[in-house]
Amino acid sequence: MKKSKTRGPVTLAIDIGGSGLKMMALGPDGKPISERLRIETPEHPTPGRILQRLTRLSKQMPHFDRVSVGFPGVIKQGVVHTAANLNPKWIEYPLEKELERRWKKPVRVANDAAVQGFGAIKKHGVELVLTLGTGLGSALFTNGRLCPGLELGHHPWQKGKTYEQFLGRAGLKKHGKKRWNHLLEKAIAQTLATFNWDHLYVGGGNSKEISFNLPPNVTIVPNQDGLLGGDALWSDQG
Repeated sequence: MKKSKTRGPVTLAIDIGGSGLKMMALGPDGKPISERLRIETPEHPTPGRILQRLTRLSKQMPHFDRVSVGFPGVIKQGVVHTAANLNPKWIEYPLEKELERRWKKPVRVANDAAVQGFGAIKKHGVELVLTLGTGLGSALFTNGRLCPGLELGHHPWQKGKTYEQFLGRAGLKKHGKKRWNHLLEKAIAQTLATFNWDHLYVGGGNSKEISFNLPPNVTIVPNQDGLLGGDALWSDQG
């Protein structure tokens, strides 16, 4: 691990995904001071296996003072409550405390869509974030304030199936790109009718598969926002 020359706290931003683990160091101004590193999520993504890979990645990063983690599930007080696209062993896992114990650094953990949202939103009005990846992540903000706990992907939508079953990676594979795009367009209209959002941000690896014209108040955001938003988890400390 290289010693950073920056003045002020350096944040190690981590994005845990169903297919990939990403990491980047952010300077005191919240901007990258390292390259974005990515490795594959292990085939059996238990806590031990994922943390082992994250530890290996962290040794390629500059010196860091604190850690932000985006996790694909419901997080409450640093504890994992859902992990539908990883492994059942994550349920009730104290991820925040475990990383602090292993790395001897302060850690904050939040839902991955929320972290990506912090990196993308304009903090004006009602803003919704949807991430199209292994599953379907979601986060809702009002004037920049997160409404925690939203799991739209698990909400029943059509024929007794959830949004995630239609729009996640399995849905894309099952229905094909053309049908998947049609379903996504319908889902966007449904979320507008449900949340009356002022702006929608769409991220995740499968956002590159979108082939229809998006309305002016819908923006595709880069995956890097899922790391850049990590700085916002420490906004109370500067």
